[in-house]
Amino acid sequence: AVADGDQIMALFANRWAEEGRLKGRTLVATVMSNLGLERYLADRSIHLHRTAVGDRYVVEAMRANGLNLGGEQSGHIVMTDYATTGDGLIAGLQFLAEMVRTGKPASALTRSFEKVPQLLKNVRYGVGATPLDTPGVRAAIAAGEAKLNGSGRLLIRKSGTEPLIRVMAEAEDEALMLSVVNDIVGAVEAVT
Repeated sequence: AVADGDQIMALFANRWAEEGRLKGRTLVATVMSNLGLERYLADRSIHLHRTAVGDRYVVEAMRANGLNLGGEQSGHIVMTDYATTGDGLIAGLQFLAEMVRTGKPASALTRSFEKVPQLLKNVRYGVGATPLDTPGVRAAIAAGEAKLNGSGRLLIRKSGTEPLIRVMAEAEDEALMLSVVNDIVGAVEAVT
């Protein structure tokens, strides 16, 4: 299995919190990090501070709040005790140190929490279009939130790099999640 950044950040945040090294008992991660990570941290009285997507936003939040651990689900991990930007070698060494300390294989260390099923669909839109501002799309998003009714999470955003609307949902009920995402995707496609 492939370990993502959420699992690795959970490992580091928990260890650092136990050792009293996690500043503010807070991990900084983007809005794309899995709801399972948030629940895992909350169970350990560790706060998750969410930012916009991009390690630049993670670093900005870390600096603004005096925090020392953050990253992205994609695997960019920032540990300001060691470097001011994400550094794969440092993250790798920290991970290896944890393997040595615990005597556990990597596969065991990257199963800290059960990920909540997550679905992401991208919808391309035309230049100059503003699909998120249309009544039909706003209504579909509101209906999706109502269907989830607190049992999951919904994130709809414009891509920062290309003309895409990203529709992401997380929920234990995968059929519900698929229905919500497809309804919103359909509404966006109808106006693009």
